[in-house]
Amino acid sequence: MIPIRNLPMINTMAKFTEDDAKKIAAAIGSEKVICEKDHFRLKITNRTERRVMVLEIYPETLLGHVRGMLVVVYTGNSHLQLHNCSGYIISEELGEVTFVAEGEKILSGLVVEKGASCSLYAGLDRRLISSDFTKLGVEVMLSGVALSLAEDIINPEEK
Repeated sequence: MIPIRNLPMINTMAKFTEDDAKKIAAAIGSEKVICEKDHFRLKITNRTERRVMVLEIYPETLLGHVRGMLVVVYTGNSHLQLHNCSGYIISEELGEVTFVAEGEKILSGLVVEKGASCSLYAGLDRRLISSDFTKLGVEVMLSGVALSLAEDIINPEEK
């Protein structure tokens, strides 16, 4: 749990800006923010563990037949995408940013960490993040706990 003295910064974006990209870069230790024509590019390096990760954030791009926000992560051995991102949560204490995409009954999240690592949780039942984690198996509990920070921007009861 995040102590009350250091609550995460939450943004349920009306529009993703360069200021948002800079806040994210500061939280995850990116050397700089490169502003391209249609996206922001951040590079995170973990020299100790020899890992490099590139995070690209497209504030508004064509995703098939609709426009939305796209978050892309590239590493030496993976390529992850989160379509229709609806908000993000910065936890400076944990050194991570959680990007969230919401569906009617499901939730997906991409967690990008300061150490140039990331985790993807996709297709979660929205009710999972507000459930009693002690009643869940460890393999399910992890995803619920990881995305529970998003509970402040998502109200499962309303959906």
